[in-house]
Amino acid sequence: MSDIDFMALRATRATQPEAIAQALASRSRRDIVSGDGRLMIVAADHPGRAAMGVGSEAMAMANREVLLERLAGALENPGVDGVLATPDIIDDLALLGALENKIVVGSLNRGGLRGSSFEMDDRFGAYSIDSLARAGLDFAKTLTRINLQDVGTADTLIATAEAVNDAVAAQIPIMIEPFMSEWVDGKVTNVLTAEAVIHSIAISAALGGSSAYTWLKIPFVPDMARVMESTTLPTLILGGDKQSDPEALYSDWAHALTLPGVRGLVVGRSLLYPASGTAADAISRAVDIVHG
Repeated sequence: MSDIDFMALRATRATQPEAIAQALASRSRRDIVSGDGRLMIVAADHPGRAAMGVGSEAMAMANREVLLERLAGALENPGVDGVLATPDIIDDLALLGALENKIVVGSLNRGGLRGSSFEMDDRFGAYSIDSLARAGLDFAKTLTRINLQDVGTADTLIATAEAVNDAVAAQIPIMIEPFMSEWVDGKVTNVLTAEAVIHSIAISAALGGSSAYTWLKIPFVPDMARVMESTTLPTLILGGDKQSDPEALYSDWAHALTLPGVRGLVVGRSLLYPASGTAADAISRAVDIVHG
């Protein structure tokens, strides 16, 4: 989508706030799983956690107009099945008419701000299952980092379990993105080994009173086949940020999609802000990997 009228978008937000709910209510919707059964989701919930960086550029995602142009352009690709974002971004995309026949995934917890002392106490401060349902969205997503040395993890796990229960009651799929995490030199670091991912899956898959609507969003790690043997839940592979070696990233994704249970990709920064080439080219490459 080129030539977005951002002056009109800002004017609508200021003078017709009800237009957002109207745009969301009137959009055309689709089944979550259809066609080849695979999903290609573009992610853009990073800024809500103060995570603006891509590679060496600390503020790469700070320009909202550029981000919206790239997201809208990605959603024009028929092989892109949907978008994952926070309410501010989803509301903009709805006003732009970019969400027609797309799966819209709302991010629930953006409270664990990057670099904060309370980063592991990842409060649910964006969508709730109730607000997500009222907005007519299709899917929920929660980041669930598990740090055995940080008491903030306990509250995050309880909040995630409650969100799973709410999602089951509303019959809305919920995508849990689990990590085993550690504090390293004052920063939260995710442990990217097969053993760590398997542990994170075991913990997060058991949250809530039912797993009927639970999906997983996990990183690609070495020995991925063993990781996928640890769950029967439908699973999506997250993008990662290998800016220095995009070909290795594409290869990882292609391998992951050969494994039982892997249903597709949820990728953001590495496609919207590729190390080389255009975002449109990177999106097309990922679509080819997912949908062939």
